[in-house]
Amino acid sequence: MTLSSKRLASLDALRGCTVAAMLLVNDPGDWGHVFTPLDHSPWNGCTPTDLVFPFFLFVVGVSCALSLVPRHEQGVPPAGLMRSALWRGLRILALGVLINVLAWWWMPGVHLRFPGVLQRIGVCFAITAAFALYTKPRIQWSAIVVLLLGYWGLLLASGSLDRWVNIVSRTDTAVFGHFVYLIDPATQRGHDPEGLLSTLPSIATALLGLCMGSWLRADYKKALMLAGVVMVMLGYAWSFVLPLNKNLWTPSFVLWTGGWATLALVLFHVLIDQHDWPAIGRRFGVNAIAAYAGSELMQIVLPAVGWQDPIYQHVFAGWITPLAGPYIASLAYAVAFVAVWWVIVGVMDRQRWYVKL
Repeated sequence: MTLSSKRLASLDALRGCTVAAMLLVNDPGDWGHVFTPLDHSPWNGCTPTDLVFPFFLFVVGVSCALSLVPRHEQGVPPAGLMRSALWRGLRILALGVLINVLAWWWMPGVHLRFPGVLQRIGVCFAITAAFALYTKPRIQWSAIVVLLLGYWGLLLASGSLDRWVNIVSRTDTAVFGHFVYLIDPATQRGHDPEGLLSTLPSIATALLGLCMGSWLRADYKKALMLAGVVMVMLGYAWSFVLPLNKNLWTPSFVLWTGGWATLALVLFHVLIDQHDWPAIGRRFGVNAIAAYAGSELMQIVLPAVGWQDPIYQHVFAGWITPLAGPYIASLAYAVAFVAVWWVIVGVMDRQRWYVKL
């Protein structure tokens, strides 16, 4: 079978490793004791953790290139494929809102938030699907350029990029009010890392995945490697003018993360698809949304019923902290959390239970 006609284990593995990394960095035992590489940059900069969500959106684009485009080329009407994509994007978005509402309703001290990770995934998937089905590569590349340069111009024209006063935060405050991730107690301004304006460059990240996925279908491995290196270099160079910033999803951040995601895609493809290395992470990858959403629900239920702190203190912190310190105890909880979900998705895979929204 060609790349166009079979499901690539490497893509499932890359998606799965990304989801596993999401769980690892989202679920420490103690947020006050997290190793720097496992935490987001406070503002400017890019830690390994900041790569995780862009990698997932990039893989969303690659998946569109390897699933929707071949079906369209085989004669499936694009209108039907687009309707399915829109409904799937809407279901993912609605699930994200539902999880936020549940957290607000059930967890003490949590305020209601409308944007979120799943919401952004749903929007980016639907828009990328439309580009995959109705446009040629030249239009897709043009859209990436327009999104990045247009967003850069918007950031420059609006003044400071500092926290709370940048146009992204001001727009989130105007549109969502206090229903965002963070609120400044002094000014009452809000900010959301998955807010409205910053979704524009995140669409560019998914479109980069779409374009790189097309090259993967054509087996342009050398071109993919070169593109990955060039994007990393351009993103780094651009960062001297426009800082890498996940909260604002700056264009330099798009190229920097897109370049590393492209190199990861090539590496996984060569090792797994061509040299038969084990597809580590595949079981997470084939149930990606289920694993992420389920883990989010678990992190709502455990503290809501009063179990999380006792579990952490008695099973992890109580004996690990005296021996190795609080950072190791916090990391041990996160690793155990991922391991629990590794077992869950493993059982689901063996039983062929695949949750598709």
